Amino acid sequence: MRSSLYFSVFFFCFLFLFSSATAQETKKQLEAKRKKLEKEIEYTGKLIGKTRKDKSVTVNELRLLNSQIERRKELIETLQTEIKRLNTDIENDEASIDRLNKKLAEVKKKYAGIVYFAYHHQTAYNKLIFLFSAEDFNQAYQRLRYLEQLAAYLRKEADNIRKLEKEKEDDLAALNRQVEEKKALLDNENLQMSKLEQEKARKNQLIKQLSGKEKQLKARLRKKQKEAERLNKKIRDIIARETKAKTSARTGKKYVLTPAEKALSANFAENKGKLPWPVERGVVSETFGVHQHPVLKYVKTRNNGINITTDKGTDARCVFSGEVVSIARITTTNQAVIVKHGDYFTVYSNLIEVYVSKGDHVKVKQPLGKIYTNPDGQTRLHFEVWKGKEFQNPAYWILKR
Repeated sequence: MRSSLYFSVFFFCFLFLFSSATAQETKKQLEAKRKKLEKEIEYTGKLIGKTRKDKSVTVNELRLLNSQIERRKELIETLQTEIKRLNTDIENDEASIDRLNKKLAEVKKKYAGIVYFAYHHQTAYNKLIFLFSAEDFNQAYQRLRYLEQLAAYLRKEADNIRKLEKEKEDDLAALNRQVEEKKALLDNENLQMSKLEQEKARKNQLIKQLSGKEKQLKARLRKKQKEAERLNKKIRDIIARETKAKTSARTGKKYVLTPAEKALSANFAENKGKLPWPVERGVVSETFGVHQHPVLKYVKTRNNGINITTDKGTDARCVFSGEVVSIARITTTNQAVIVKHGDYFTVYSNLIEVYVSKGDHVKVKQPLGKIYTNPDGQTRLHFEVWKGKEFQNPAYWILKR
């Protein structure tokens, strides 16, 4: 029975400590997420600002603005979660301070009563009378022990009061910090809400301006689709060639991947979700899959990879070690580097200049080429991931920022 009671006490103590640690970790995670989102928003705003300097309204600016709006919404949600958690912490601290006040009042009242008794009975004269009025030596000794214990108890209670006062002081300081933190978060939330409304208004303005350029948009879209088709055909031809069964001159046996390529392929697969970005810094301006065109009604576009908008002069970099199997020229300003990683392939397109050659063995984060900056001032890398003859969503492979 006793062991069961000890186990229950231990279990609840452990549960309390674990939940406190988890809550603290979650608070740190929220703070880290908020700071990361703020940096992303600042960087996206910088890219949008560069686009506006060119005085030409583009679909890419609209896509960047959409990305900015989504990040802003996520930031507001994070701030609201932080505020909600702070409200809980504030309520808990207020309840703790209330309990401490009650406990202090109770201890002080009890202490005051004992001090009053001691004051009237522990003068040197009263102490002697109290001791000498004992019936025998044993009773006198017991009375002396009682007086010593009383003095020790008073010292202990005085220490207890001081500790409770210190605990209350610490709780009040923590509460004040939390109230200030909540105020700062609320101010930030209001600021982000205001900016979100401005961005939504700008988005509507851009859509209205771009809607008047429907013919130009359709012409550009057709041009991009043709480039995408040419790139897609070249990728498929290269992959078909690279995955074609080969015959060993020594043994006469056929194989698709060598043991080294199989190991590289397995290593690539193990790093899903952990691959570095193909640029040092950038924003995903167009995601993988089929999308409704942001301006043209009833028009859908397909993206076999992701488009990352970045700064002018940025290099595309390799996300994993492998072999360059092709340098494909799509247009005069658009070259693509295709790197083989066993059974996997990564594609880096829209390069104006290429630093590597076919057959080169490249390493993680090695620069492959300079990304093209178009006349509108947009620097955008198109990045794809393939497994054999099937394209993958690159967002599932690269590290989440």
